[in-house]
Amino acid sequence: MEPINTQSLAQKWNSYKRNPLPLVLFLLVVLAAVATLSISFYIIGYILLRGIPNLSLPLFALEYTSENVSLLPALVNTLTMTALALALAGPIGIASAVYLVEYAKRGSKLVELVRLTNETLSGIPSIVYGLFGLLFFVTTIGWGYSLLAGAFTLGIMILPLIMRTTEEALRAVPDTYREGSYGLGAGKLRTVFRIVLPSAIPGILAGIILAIGRIVGETAALIYTAGTVANIPRSVMGSGRTLSVHMYALASEGLYVGQAYGTAAVLLVIVVGINGLSSFVAKKLVKGQENG
Repeated sequence: MEPINTQSLAQKWNSYKRNPLPLVLFLLVVLAAVATLSISFYIIGYILLRGIPNLSLPLFALEYTSENVSLLPALVNTLTMTALALALAGPIGIASAVYLVEYAKRGSKLVELVRLTNETLSGIPSIVYGLFGLLFFVTTIGWGYSLLAGAFTLGIMILPLIMRTTEEALRAVPDTYREGSYGLGAGKLRTVFRIVLPSAIPGILAGIILAIGRIVGETAALIYTAGTVANIPRSVMGSGRTLSVHMYALASEGLYVGQAYGTAAVLLVIVVGINGLSSFVAKKLVKGQENG
């Protein structure tokens, strides 16, 4: 493929001397990219350098005690909470986005109201969701402090995010795909589930990845709904703390700051691992579609 811009360095410099604005904008863009990468690497490096030396076998014991302050129960609770919240919010969020993009009348005031409400909900602080979960799921329904109450609260919290990203992914699918499917005699339902949704999978997975990151890192909403018990509950109706709550509890007590850094390092590795796995699955799916 031939490069579009074939100007030499000398020609570019002469052009910049006549009009320096493109050079200034280019330098600002480079500066912003360098600053973003530097801050990201500094935070990741700081957590890993402070956390890895504090990792030890007692920190991964099966049961939590005040001596080992094990993070393993919190790790199991985190994975359970993530699976429950995604199982609740994922299907509803994706189905809602499919309806809004594929079935609802374009330009409808009702659709615009739903989208406005969705955007508003996505901007509400997590502590508000936590108080709502405390009042509704914990107190009114009577679930008490439990993984289920926490999962429902987180499910409501990530629902706007999944809906918005799925909508954007569906809108990115060219209309020619739909028209081609209709032209071959396929109906609306077949077109949506066999043509549109598979083409939008990378974008949908990106939303799921963002939702997982918010679930794993959430603290405020879970303290009010799932509680802070440092053991693995026997059922979803039992109370249990996740890794982020475990890290917050250790750091706030002031006695296990090193173990809190170790927990942060494990949390960081888990988030990076989940993101990498999701990206790998998305690439495999896209490659499979291209080969198919």
